[in-house]
Amino acid sequence: MSNKKVIAVLGATGAQGGGLVSAILADKSGEFTARALTRNVNSDKAKALKDLGAEVVEADIDNYDSLKKAFEGAYGVYAVTFFWDHFSAEKETAQAKSIAKAAKEVNVKHIIWSTFEDTREWVPLNDDRMPTLQGKYKVPHFDSKGEANKYFTELNLPVTFLLTSFYWDNFINFGMGPAKGPDGKLAITFPMGDKKLPGIAAQDIGKSAYGIFKRGNEFIGKTVGVSGQHLTGKMMADSFSKALGKKVDYNAVPFDIYRGFGFPGADDLGNMFQFKHDFEDYYCGARSVDHTKSLNPTLMTFDDWLKQNVSKIPIK
Repeated sequence: MSNKKVIAVLGATGAQGGGLVSAILADKSGEFTARALTRNVNSDKAKALKDLGAEVVEADIDNYDSLKKAFEGAYGVYAVTFFWDHFSAEKETAQAKSIAKAAKEVNVKHIIWSTFEDTREWVPLNDDRMPTLQGKYKVPHFDSKGEANKYFTELNLPVTFLLTSFYWDNFINFGMGPAKGPDGKLAITFPMGDKKLPGIAAQDIGKSAYGIFKRGNEFIGKTVGVSGQHLTGKMMADSFSKALGKKVDYNAVPFDIYRGFGFPGADDLGNMFQFKHDFEDYYCGARSVDHTKSLNPTLMTFDDWLKQNVSKIPIK
């Protein structure tokens, strides 16, 4: 193990990072080993990763010295931030700046930055098609990451920008699964009209990132988008119907209605879906399923994912 290249993985007990750590550890003959970075090395998930063979290291994304120490000696870093822990775009941007600085300081050879589009390049702040949020964003959890891309390029880091897609795992963890309406019928609800939504199994993001690391320098300085499938709301509802054995409808609500649902981040997500809807050709085009499959040959379709996970989805 000692001669293997270390990939330090932020958010190792989370969706993306956990998928990458698992992919590295599953490849016994590969050239890499995983350093799982987590805030709590004593959590059940951290202990499970250690049992699988990962080096588990405590790291605080809000503490520069902690990050620098966690990155030392690593060949690669997988960088992901956690907007939904705090809902602060400024905090997320500051975290990305700190990650980039620490990676530069210890001379990391390849960093993958899990990012999104800065939607203000498509919808300027003075464009009233969608409301401006937090004073200076259209989609805060997108714009903060896109804005932070500059920290990696300004330091001339060997970076790959990874554009992810909607996690199908949101149906389990984010309350987006089928719910009964006033009529008693099950439905999934999105403000996507008849447009396609690129989606992916969270673990496949990690597997795809591993595919990028395995290709050496090929994707340094490039942007790579990943997706398992591009599906309309109706297509997802039909897959749910098949998996559950009961009818699930697609409720295509207007953007303003979704923004007003009142759960934390509803306005952010409403704007996000509107961006994906209004710029479908660009958004889907930036996330090629075929290219993702070339990085991750075991890429799951939505039906594949449902077969494995439908029992975990809370039906409200």
